[in-house]
Amino acid sequence: MIGNVGNDPEIENFDGGKKLANFTLATSESYKNDKGEKVEETQWHRLVAWGKTADIIEKYVTKGKEIALEGKLTHRTYEDKTEEKRYITEVVVQDVLLLGK
Repeated sequence: MIGNVGNDPEIENFDGGKKLANFTLATSESYKNDKGEKVEETQWHRLVAWGKTADIIEKYVTKGKEIALEGKLTHRTYEDKTEEKRYITEVVVQDVLLLGK
């Protein structure tokens, strides 16, 4: 995926030195509709990164930054504070490339 970071990454540090980065990425595509008008669609993606990848994201990635990434799509569930089941789809980032300036 290639897109722009939607928020400054949230970093969590765990016992044993494990690190987690949570952030969002906007990807866009444009096309012409039946009337010949240009239409742009933006999709938002939840991203997580662990370990050394999280270190890189913490140091160099900020809101608005253009990045390319490689990862895998995952689905998980959890129960919130009211014990309601929640479903999440996110990309687990395995490699990140900083683009732009």
